[in-house]
Amino acid sequence: MSDKHADNPAGEENLDPVFISEQQFDKAARLIRHLKKGLVDFLKQPKRITIINFPIELDDDSVETFQAYRVVHNRVFGPGKGGIRYHPDVTMEEVISLAKLMTWKCALVNIPFGGAKGGVACNTKNLSERELRRITRRFTSEMSDVIGPYTDIPAPDLYTNEQTMAWIYDTYDVLKPNNNNRPVVTGKPLGMGGSPGRHEATGYGCMYAARRFLSKALIPGQQDFAGARVAIQGFGDVGSMAAQACFREGARIVAISDSQGGVYREAGLDPKDVRAFKSEHGTVVGMPDTMTITNAELLELDCDILIPAALGNQIHAGNAGNIKARLVVEGANNPTTPAADEILKKKGVYVLPDILANAGGVTVSYYEWVQNQENEQWDAEQVDKKLRARMYAAVDTVFERWQSYAVSEQSDGDTQTPDFRTIALAIAIERVTEATLLRGIWP
Repeated sequence: MSDKHADNPAGEENLDPVFISEQQFDKAARLIRHLKKGLVDFLKQPKRITIINFPIELDDDSVETFQAYRVVHNRVFGPGKGGIRYHPDVTMEEVISLAKLMTWKCALVNIPFGGAKGGVACNTKNLSERELRRITRRFTSEMSDVIGPYTDIPAPDLYTNEQTMAWIYDTYDVLKPNNNNRPVVTGKPLGMGGSPGRHEATGYGCMYAARRFLSKALIPGQQDFAGARVAIQGFGDVGSMAAQACFREGARIVAISDSQGGVYREAGLDPKDVRAFKSEHGTVVGMPDTMTITNAELLELDCDILIPAALGNQIHAGNAGNIKARLVVEGANNPTTPAADEILKKKGVYVLPDILANAGGVTVSYYEWVQNQENEQWDAEQVDKKLRARMYAAVDTVFERWQSYAVSEQSDGDTQTPDFRTIALAIAIERVTEATLLRGIWP
């Protein structure tokens, strides 16, 4: 978001993404007994980092050089899996931390992929479609020996979409002919082997995770979405689909924002109306019968459920104390800093972490990959049923572990029950560690 650091007091937190990922890892690792130091070092380090620089001829005949990254963190369970983001602020450190996040996400929802991530430092708002196509094709050609259906499988991410994936697939297929190359990327258009439900998967997955969590009755008076006041920061693919899904469940969507700001209506917003307005005007700001608010103000609204679905580090030490939601559902990756986690825990605010809440996207990407391997296409109902079951199972696993800590520590008179992020990470780390040892350290 344009104001992503506006309320973050300088010097209070180290917001380096690699530092944050290691801080979260170390906290979770303390819950795991007999974790060997050598394995800790292995799990913290990416397996492979690829950095490329390439020139592109722009529409005005000038030439600009772009820097791009692809990181594979871990391949113990299978091919690397992770999106490609196009953003001017993309850095190697950010891509490394997001690749790690994908490793834990895939392990937590029991998908046979490892973690990967990619990015191109560019501003899509200043580039034409032809320029984006050239960037994508050049990126793919440079990475054609890095990505592959059984090695590293990209997907859409920030400011990339199914058209981007179609260009990647086509370029790779030209360079590597005579194979079934459809599984090289997921999030493709339906006509090119994409899966029904993939576009909605991350947002719907957020709703399913939250719905299952609410059913555990940890939040008094709120065991489902009926009447819940929901605020959503970010109205891209994830935020808009989450809004639609929560609205369908009976939630009252009181606020929605995009990169230019947000709108608030106490009586509630219909996501279809918001989408139509944004489509016509390019932003949600200015929608009739709403109050204009900033992204920072949206986070601090009086609501029941807050869904940060934009960029990272949105909830930090500077504003976590002002969060009024009772449940934070992380639609974005890394939206909450470690310092904010501690503050929210003390306030009694539950956080459904990114590796759990937004795992719907990679889950349906896996289903797309399976369909491509079998040259099949499932119907939307089948995909949604499988997604819902897997999200429920992941929430149940994390909740049961959390409950075991809560019961144990109540009997000991201790009140230091780990938060859901730490428990989810610990489960994922345990699974990757076990698989690494089962495979055996080679040679």
